[in-house]
Amino acid sequence: MTPREALSNRERIVTVPNGWVMLPLLLALVLGDIGLFIYSIAAGKADQPFVLPLVASLVMLPALITLMTGLFTLQPNEARVLVLFGAYKGTVRTAGFHWGNPFYSAGATSSSARVAAVHSAAKGNTTGVVRLPRNKISLRARTYNSPTLKVNDKRGNPVEIAAVVVWRVEDTAQAMFDVDNFLTYIQTQSESALRHLASLYSYDDGEENESTLRANVEDVSKALRSELLERLSKAGVTVDEARLTHLAYAPEIAQAMLRRQQAEAVIAARQKIVHGAVSMVDMALRDLAAKQVVQLDDERKAAMVSNLMVVLCGESEVHPVINAGTLYS
Repeated sequence: MTPREALSNRERIVTVPNGWVMLPLLLALVLGDIGLFIYSIAAGKADQPFVLPLVASLVMLPALITLMTGLFTLQPNEARVLVLFGAYKGTVRTAGFHWGNPFYSAGATSSSARVAAVHSAAKGNTTGVVRLPRNKISLRARTYNSPTLKVNDKRGNPVEIAAVVVWRVEDTAQAMFDVDNFLTYIQTQSESALRHLASLYSYDDGEENESTLRANVEDVSKALRSELLERLSKAGVTVDEARLTHLAYAPEIAQAMLRRQQAEAVIAARQKIVHGAVSMVDMALRDLAAKQVVQLDDERKAAMVSNLMVVLCGESEVHPVINAGTLYS
């Protein structure tokens, strides 16, 4: 048995009595106990009531009231972890009205305490444990939008990166007992995984067949999800989707990288322009020769090629010069 297997908890699904059955039963017992209390006083003498029924009714009343506190409800996609005197007894996942042992741990005492703990965790305070009242855990899909992080890519260039993670609790026992605060754990591990992922890829212009952050968003998102699944499995959390939401060079090098991208774009455009111009000049010379419009020697062909290349590749408007003489004057 590995240390992971020895320390990890596993969720056990349990069923508890139906609350709609227990509620009228408990109410009937409470009313019966009140009736017993009244009977023990009324049926006895004025100065000497029935002691035994009176004592029994007084003892049973707080016990019955305590049993009524075991009633609880669960909404769809919500679970309650049952903890009795520190021992994990199982998890209830069925939505509806239920009754459980009133001594099951109640978790957070109020919703205000839960909200305060969530705000504390959002500010980076990991000392508080975030739990819903009565150890309830939401099983709904939730999102975590990471802050924009400044990291170095594979080539050492500083970049800004952020991601959104869609996650949900899969194993309530692990989420409750294997980590101190599963919400803070998700935030910390998501940011750590994002930093590690950014260091494995170049922002752009990678080597041949190399994935980059900007050009291969789908591959990067799949890699991020795989790493998050591995990291968050300890907290019983599964990741439905992970995707980059922000990607840019850091401000200190953004202008330099923008100029480089502009230069690369200009070079690529020039290559296409020159390739097209050469094709057009070759076509013009071939058509002139095939149709025998004019016979040109090598010197005149070179001059014509030069003039056409200037016209086709020049950025400014061309002003033609009309030759009033012959081609050779």
